[in-house]
Amino acid sequence: MAEIITLPAEIELVKINDLNDLERKVLSRAKSISENAYAPYSNFQVGAAIALENGDIHQSSNQENVSYPVGVCAERLVLGYAGANFPNLAPKIIAVVAKRKGEQQWASVSPCGMCLQGINEVEGRFDSPMTILILRVDEQVYRVRGVKNLLPLKLDDLKS
Repeated sequence: MAEIITLPAEIELVKINDLNDLERKVLSRAKSISENAYAPYSNFQVGAAIALENGDIHQSSNQENVSYPVGVCAERLVLGYAGANFPNLAPKIIAVVAKRKGEQQWASVSPCGMCLQGINEVEGRFDSPMTILILRVDEQVYRVRGVKNLLPLKLDDLKS
């Protein structure tokens, strides 16, 4: 007989006004940069922004390609940028927003599996969980402390 395993996850649901100042700034930057998404195939504009441990904020948007696997998600793009340009500064907060082109309403979208695994790698690299902010349709925010709450069976057993 199969055993049912329940994996715990802790996710806060907060109003934007209940975020701290830095979290609000990171979320605002993610919203703003989503307008720069290159998404002619999906028409789905994603913005992501991160705050590094020194308080600097960087952002990116999704960049599609007619050869779908060549496109890059906003989350992995901003994490890669930070890793390449600020390799010794840990990202502390990442915010993710999305909406369909031409619409005003935001969509509730979690980072995809590849992005969650990318977040996991960065958390492991710095031995520091990130706060993940996900904007919902109702403009409330999921605040998640560490990727383990979104990806409980993350791949990290390969480290020696």
